Amino acid sequence: MATIVKTSSGTWKALIRKTGWPTTAKTFRTKRDAEDWARRTEDEMVRGVYIQRAPAERMTVEAALTRYLKEVTPTKRASTQTGEHKKAQVLIRHLGKYSLAALNAEIVAQFRDTRLAGDADDSGKIIPRSNNTVRLELALLSHLFTVAIKEWGIGLPSNPVANIRRPSPGAGRNRRLTPAENNRLLAAVDAYSNPMFSWIVRIALETGMRLSEIGGLRLGQVDLQKRIVRLDITKNSSPRTVPLTRAATVAFQSAINNPIRPAETDLVFFGEPGRDGLRRPYLFDKAWTDAKKAAGLVNFRFHDLRHEAVSRLVEAGLSDQEVAAISGHKSMQMLKRYTHLRAEDLVEKLDKLGS
Repeated sequence: MATIVKTSSGTWKALIRKTGWPTTAKTFRTKRDAEDWARRTEDEMVRGVYIQRAPAERMTVEAALTRYLKEVTPTKRASTQTGEHKKAQVLIRHLGKYSLAALNAEIVAQFRDTRLAGDADDSGKIIPRSNNTVRLELALLSHLFTVAIKEWGIGLPSNPVANIRRPSPGAGRNRRLTPAENNRLLAAVDAYSNPMFSWIVRIALETGMRLSEIGGLRLGQVDLQKRIVRLDITKNSSPRTVPLTRAATVAFQSAINNPIRPAETDLVFFGEPGRDGLRRPYLFDKAWTDAKKAAGLVNFRFHDLRHEAVSRLVEAGLSDQEVAAISGHKSMQMLKRYTHLRAEDLVEKLDKLGS
């Protein structure tokens, strides 16, 4: 039986001691509320479904995210850590004051709809967020609840994010380079003062490697004799070996033979030393912006070079399995989102079939 006592402040405290369960107590404004809670809790213990909710009621979403960023995020790769810190700030701004116990599916759904419709940025401007942005924010919130329930022992009946509809991923980008755009882009990158910029762009176009994969390459990963690059760290955590076209091989050869290569780094594409004296991957954000402007490219991102490269591999006649082995896509569905064939090229193939 529960013990119900009146406190010195005039509230009522219910205390439950039951063999096999931790001692549980909660304070209420009225004796009736304390008795009702004690009765429900003891019944849940008898049926084996009791969940200790006090920690979830005390811990806010902000406190939980702070702990998550301290304990869980550091176990992930650097690029993921940066992204999670940014997403966490958004979640804290919208949901940080709620306790984990109070955050339900309805509140999470309202957050989703607010983000999609558009909320204010730091300057107060209303900006709608993309489906994928909101999906990633919800994914972080969902994993926070999973960790809290499974690893932190926070008593929650369910993960509220699992009970809402998530935004669809949306169609993949279909931005391709026209032959004229391709020529103008290569001319613009070739004109840049640092040749590493040109080599990186050409390698991205020839191999379909991500910028993070190219930027972090070490000399030991490039085998020019076999014409391959070994990628140990990739976005989906699956190592792969990328074959090199002749043009990619020439670019890598030039990069490795770079006459200004410093002896203290084995990065293929290296930047200037930081305050700690260490060299990190070469960054070229401003050069890329200037090159796009010079080439007259509209609505084109560096990652679209990967789309272009993968589409060219398919147009060259490689099978889906061969292209996936080069690009690192784990599913054919994802591969198709990144592959966009030119209709005029398909017309030529149809003509060959009819001849």
